[in-house]
Amino acid sequence: MWAAYAVSAYGSGLGFGAFSVVAIVALHAGAAQVAALSSAGLMIGALLAVPLGPWVEFRAKRPVMIAMDVARFAALGSVPVAYALGVLTFAQLLTVSVIAAAGKIVFNAASGAYLKTVVPAGSLLVATSRFESTTWSATIVGPPLGGAVVGLLGPVAGIGMDALSYLLSALGVLAIRRPEAPPPGHGARAGSRWSDIAQGWRYIAAHPVLRPLLANAAAVNALIMAGEPVLSVLMLARLHFPVWQYGLAFAVPCIGGLVGARVAPRMAARWGRPRVLHVFGALRACWPLGLAFVGPGAAGLAVVMVTELGLIFCCGVYNPVLAAYRLDAAGPERRARVLTAWSITTSLAIAVATAGWGLLAEVTGPRAALAVAGLLLLATPALLPRRIRPGSSGPDPRRTGPAGRGSDTLSARG
Repeated sequence: MWAAYAVSAYGSGLGFGAFSVVAIVALHAGAAQVAALSSAGLMIGALLAVPLGPWVEFRAKRPVMIAMDVARFAALGSVPVAYALGVLTFAQLLTVSVIAAAGKIVFNAASGAYLKTVVPAGSLLVATSRFESTTWSATIVGPPLGGAVVGLLGPVAGIGMDALSYLLSALGVLAIRRPEAPPPGHGARAGSRWSDIAQGWRYIAAHPVLRPLLANAAAVNALIMAGEPVLSVLMLARLHFPVWQYGLAFAVPCIGGLVGARVAPRMAARWGRPRVLHVFGALRACWPLGLAFVGPGAAGLAVVMVTELGLIFCCGVYNPVLAAYRLDAAGPERRARVLTAWSITTSLAIAVATAGWGLLAEVTGPRAALAVAGLLLLATPALLPRRIRPGSSGPDPRRTGPAGRGSDTLSARG
């Protein structure tokens, strides 16, 4: 499972920013179009994923993971083919981004639930930190190498490599021989009722810690990701950075994410998971304002690298601790629905913010749009829960129905 994740992560690293690069370089899109590509794909993909949460919950997870990988391989693989034939359009890029977004949400829900069944509870934070470190190590290597490949083979090469990685990921998951235990409620009829679909959101809304954590995650992720297409336009179209420098600007700082993910278990063991979530949840909001001051040449490249290094280190520490807490708090009978609800909420927030910031960048310019996002991020620590106790209980089962029962606490071992 880790190997399959790694090959997919490295493929995504090689294809970092590939849709924006193709839209800007091959289709000559502006800031609003690039933002629309990112936002519409996320929004429509998230809406398509809404009824799939309960469907994933009551089915074996490995076949779902394989199906989502194959679907993303086919969708992304169509882009290089269309480009080679001279028929690539913005509409096709949009359709592929929708399929990729929906597939990612469903895959993450299935793989998160599956991970909890194969990793002992005491090792969950170690496992999530290793997945997080794999993500950042892939981002260290992927963007500069992908940028070089794009320079040699053309703008769609990154998407082609990303597509191939999903096929290899599917083969990796298929190679797992350990029989999968039947999921809770296996065979139950689910997914046709709104109560089934909404169970993940209802549980999060009733949970005193997950609720503010989701609000914070949605705001922070939306404001950070909304700036990504704006920054790509600023760097590639306005400041004329080469594609390889654009990739390098995001690859080198990911060393901070790798280091942060590796030290996260030790920090959690020494200071406690609640303190890590509070401290690094706040610190990760302090860095993106620096992107508004990016200029041309080596100095501008250094500003991006320093800003991203600080941001990514904080995220590298925060993300695995959050992931472990969320899996512990969800409980086995609703885990996929909670993860699906979480992904859909953050994806929709990112989509709305990305569309808004694309329009804002058209009106005010990319630099001003990045400054507004950075200033708003400074207020997001107020959304973090005031208190996270290792022994805090989750929602009252009487408020959430039969699915409200289960493990609602953060393991005291952290």
